[in-house]
Amino acid sequence: MALTLEALQVLDAIDRKGSFSAAAAELHRVPSAVTYTVQRLEEGLGVALFDRRGHRPVLTEAGRLVLEQGRPILDAAQDLEATARRVATGWEAELRIAVDALFPVAGLFPLVERFYAEQPGVRVRLGREALAGAWEALLDGRADLVVGATGDGPPGREYAVRPLGEVELVPVAAPDLPLADLDRPLSPEDLRPYRVVAVADSARERPERSTGLRSGQPVLTVPDQESKVAALLRGLGVGHLARHAAAPHLRAGALRELRLTNPVPPTTTYLAWRTPVRGLALRWFLDALAEPGALETWLAPRSEPEDAYP
Repeated sequence: MALTLEALQVLDAIDRKGSFSAAAAELHRVPSAVTYTVQRLEEGLGVALFDRRGHRPVLTEAGRLVLEQGRPILDAAQDLEATARRVATGWEAELRIAVDALFPVAGLFPLVERFYAEQPGVRVRLGREALAGAWEALLDGRADLVVGATGDGPPGREYAVRPLGEVELVPVAAPDLPLADLDRPLSPEDLRPYRVVAVADSARERPERSTGLRSGQPVLTVPDQESKVAALLRGLGVGHLARHAAAPHLRAGALRELRLTNPVPPTTTYLAWRTPVRGLALRWFLDALAEPGALETWLAPRSEPEDAYP
């Protein structure tokens, strides 16, 4: 007899219940059928799976090995059955959400927690994209939903967009850089000698974009927003941060806000998703992100005081 899911279920039940008869009762089978299944399996494998000399059947070393490696298979089969049932009712097996580098991925955790309370079996995959990479992830199928995409979306309407709001970009520098002490608006000529810290565009195929870079300036390219903040704090260059990201460091005096003669305007951010909407998980997140206050921490207006930001 080949090793089957049915055989693994029998071995698992015997081990958990402690006897062939108890396993048979749990599996709604007669004891002789359970005994026959084990005998056939032992004959097929050429090994003894149970030591029957005591009052209770005890797994042999070979039996323990088969069951230990077989239980993950049983779990996977059960998960597959549950996934198939969910998909049949309209819930995706997995929802992929890409978050633009301007926003902290952890900001979505409250919504993910709410979602799991309702649909714990749907896998949520959170990813990080930057600049043109956010749009590319959507169009190339790496993401079903993008939170915080910036700039103009690419041509083609295989997706829909919803404006989220504006994010203020604040020019900052460490206080030990000389230009941080200049008590006047800084011109492009003032900034040109200083290295710009910039997050790399995550686009793989499409033309890359940049924000706040001026011709002739040296550039330090980092992989993500967290690295950018760390580099700015260390005085490795100057750069723009979203107000919500800069605020705690400005309050602590670890960074200083610079005044520019030609400031970068606030950037409009978008929610973007593939169309048509076929899955209930995507619809759930679209509805949740449309609720008042869902992203207000990230998108607070420029007129609010600095202390309004975490």
